[in-house]
Amino acid sequence: MRVKVWGARGSVPAPGPHMNRYGGNTSCVQVTLADGDVLILDAGTGIRNLGVGLVGARRINILLTHLHLDHIQGLMFFPPCFREESQITIWGPASPEASLEDRIARYISAPLSPVEVRELPCSVSFRDTPATEWEVAGATIRAEAVTHRGPTLGYRITDGDTALAYIPDHEPALGAPLAGLEPEWISGFDLARGVDLLIHDCQYADDEYPEHVGWGHSGLSDTLIFASRVEADRLLLFHHDPLHSDEFLDDLGATAKRAWQGLRRDATELELGQEGGEFAVGPAVQAVHA
Repeated sequence: MRVKVWGARGSVPAPGPHMNRYGGNTSCVQVTLADGDVLILDAGTGIRNLGVGLVGARRINILLTHLHLDHIQGLMFFPPCFREESQITIWGPASPEASLEDRIARYISAPLSPVEVRELPCSVSFRDTPATEWEVAGATIRAEAVTHRGPTLGYRITDGDTALAYIPDHEPALGAPLAGLEPEWISGFDLARGVDLLIHDCQYADDEYPEHVGWGHSGLSDTLIFASRVEADRLLLFHHDPLHSDEFLDDLGATAKRAWQGLRRDATELELGQEGGEFAVGPAVQAVHA
């Protein structure tokens, strides 16, 4: 399994000279399975650049964690949406309020968009994620609701003996410290247990988090404790705050590595999500930088 990050920001795109190394595009991750099939995790603004290179790809599966704008904003600019030969399946959280298609159509419609969903030349279908495991492109997918504002999912993707968990918007410590909770009371615990790579929300430094309790995102220490408790082999810090410059994230990463070592883990197991970063996921994961 290979992973490429096309967008690692949260909340809103953050372009600019001080954001160049980690990137300014919002959440989008490409997962290439062992047989070459591709899954796309979220459709933030990073999906536009991803789509430019998907020439000739007919069957495309997009797994949305939730429908906040920073996770669907790129759909309207995803080149395969405008190719007749494209067959796109969009998976996302169910809601009693309306169907997945109707909720996404509120964005891809006037006055926010010049075209309607029904006018897209591609063949597109919308699927509520099943309550149990299911298969997509030969991989086993599991989705579970996690602690965040509005219907929000985390995903576990298993391909052979390799497992990845993607939980980009998550506040598992809301209401109680993680260190003392039993596993069954920790949001997302079973989803991430024992994965080869955990991609997890780390929007705030610890001194920022008290002002954002209940916003649906994690502070650094809570992310590290969560990853340690689920015994993830590797951790990718994700969903960077749009105000965090490259220099801020460098310092945050250094702090994270020291704290990770304090949890008796190897600093090489932890990295910050970086636009263009690629990873081989498996027993011997190594990062490959673009």
